Amino acid sequence: MQRNIWLRQLFALVGKEFQQIVRDPSSYLVAGVLPFIFLLLFGYGITLDAGVLRLGVLNQSGGRHSLSLAADFAHSPWFATRPVGTMADAGRMMRDSVVQGILVIQQDFDEQLERDSAGAVQVLVDGSEPNTAQYIQNYSQGLIMSWQRTALPDGVAAALPINIQPRFWYNPAAKSVQFLVPGAITVIMTLIGTLLTSLVFAREWERGTMEAMFATPVSRIQLLLGKLIPYFCMGMFSMALCAVAAVTLFAVPFRGSLWVLVLLSSVFMLSALGQGLLISVTLRGQLVAAEAGLFSGFLPALLLSGFVFDINSMPPVLQALTRLLPASYFNTCLRTIFLTGDVWGVFGPSLLFMGLLASVLLGLVYRNLVKRLDA
Repeated sequence: MQRNIWLRQLFALVGKEFQQIVRDPSSYLVAGVLPFIFLLLFGYGITLDAGVLRLGVLNQSGGRHSLSLAADFAHSPWFATRPVGTMADAGRMMRDSVVQGILVIQQDFDEQLERDSAGAVQVLVDGSEPNTAQYIQNYSQGLIMSWQRTALPDGVAAALPINIQPRFWYNPAAKSVQFLVPGAITVIMTLIGTLLTSLVFAREWERGTMEAMFATPVSRIQLLLGKLIPYFCMGMFSMALCAVAAVTLFAVPFRGSLWVLVLLSSVFMLSALGQGLLISVTLRGQLVAAEAGLFSGFLPALLLSGFVFDINSMPPVLQALTRLLPASYFNTCLRTIFLTGDVWGVFGPSLLFMGLLASVLLGLVYRNLVKRLDA
């Protein structure tokens, strides 16, 4: 009998919270519209791929080999080439950002190749954009090696160095969207989990309804579950939207198990909701709670989770800090389950940490949720 009463009270609290969510348009915005907009911005707006690179070609030789090499660059899908007459013109175009790099074929290029010796080719890149410069260098080296194998005589080709054939596992096309989109889901879910729940108790305090809640016979655990369950459902709904959009809109492969994804998302969502509820039960103002949710959840997930910046390239202090963030573990798990599959060597430690953190945060919420107005 008492168990039935307890459950009816809990269902009443959950139903009341769902009604409040339905009546609040901002809930639709944060849980439904915001994730979709963020995913579109992160998926289409952020890319680490170079695209088509602008390259000036200064052919000082003019022989058949140099013309053949210049033609290979012109027909490459990676470069949009422009002929350059002099080195001064090339320098001016580089300075004015007309081109991002310059291919200089030396004057004795054909003569050296006719003598079965190495011809001199120089690739100049704009170092103000290091990422683009690296792309130009790598693509140029690949094109020159390919041209050497096909265009030079057998005697010269046989003297070439070892042929390196790189292969990209799990992301054969080496598209940045394949790992940016799972990382974007991590940021979105962190924002939803912390922002939505950081306002839950703070809103009750500002509206003056918390006193009425304290006057009811419901227990602290019922209050906690009554707030936790609806927002957990909203978070998982947003996760489903993001996963479907990642596979359908951005063609990100999903090589893992759906049930494992649900497990990982559930444990991470509990940790994110625990963080938001702890902020809400500690800070009784909606504005302050929202700012705390953004600064403690969104910004670390964006900058320190490995979403854009590689964790191994960070200073040791920041690397240690990332080990305390559930977003960094969830980001690794999402990239693994989407691109690689079910790898429990990665999932196990991450689930353990996120589960322990969720337990600690929810335990602190329960302890601080005291039914006293002077608490």
